[in-house]
Amino acid sequence: MLYADGMTRTAHEPRIARVAAMVADPARSLMLAYLLSGEWASAGELATAASVTPATASGHLSKLLEAGLLVCQARGRHRYYQLADQDVAHALEALAVVAERSIHERMWEHPTRKRLRFARCCYGHLAGQLGVSVLTALHGQGGLKANRDGYELTPAGLAWLSKMDLQPKAPSSGRRFAYPCLDWSERKDHLAGQLADELLQHFIQKAWVRRVDGRALDLTPLGIQALLPMLLTPAAHNA
Repeated sequence: MLYADGMTRTAHEPRIARVAAMVADPARSLMLAYLLSGEWASAGELATAASVTPATASGHLSKLLEAGLLVCQARGRHRYYQLADQDVAHALEALAVVAERSIHERMWEHPTRKRLRFARCCYGHLAGQLGVSVLTALHGQGGLKANRDGYELTPAGLAWLSKMDLQPKAPSSGRRFAYPCLDWSERKDHLAGQLADELLQHFIQKAWVRRVDGRALDLTPLGIQALLPMLLTPAAHNA
């Protein structure tokens, strides 16, 4: 096909225009950002998050479902929504990195954003400074070995996890086990995948971190005592 600029483009190029149009709308972008927690949310919650009426939210949600960015589950009279998969979550995080790179540090001066920057949920796994620290600590232990899908645990990694009473499940055939994910606030990698999801759930069950508003997570007094030393001084746990 010949375009007005005289260039020919083929149908084999990435077809991103439709997805970009979905994300470009301010209300839909707020809904998608809200769902980056990985949790299910009702239409009413998403309407509130986007500051639109329920009727307007319904129209936006229909478009996001049609575009394959969301999935929906009916529970009684209510419908609940979630991001379609981790590919959508990673794409949104990557867009956030690009969108704010010229004003990055200023954007994180607000107290609410500082809380998000320290620790937050990224579609089921731990992100922010705490999430980056987990990956850094695992690398410091020699706990991860690169493979074609991302990482696999080494004996040293398994030993390090056992010190926090975690015996990870065997890798699932249905999803990637562990891989790096570029962090929105830190612009460094945190850990994503099955192992990362297990780690966050383990931290919550141990009462080392707790959910607060939206995606934000707080490190508890127990977490300061038990988890933080393992992240700050990984070499001390290498014996």
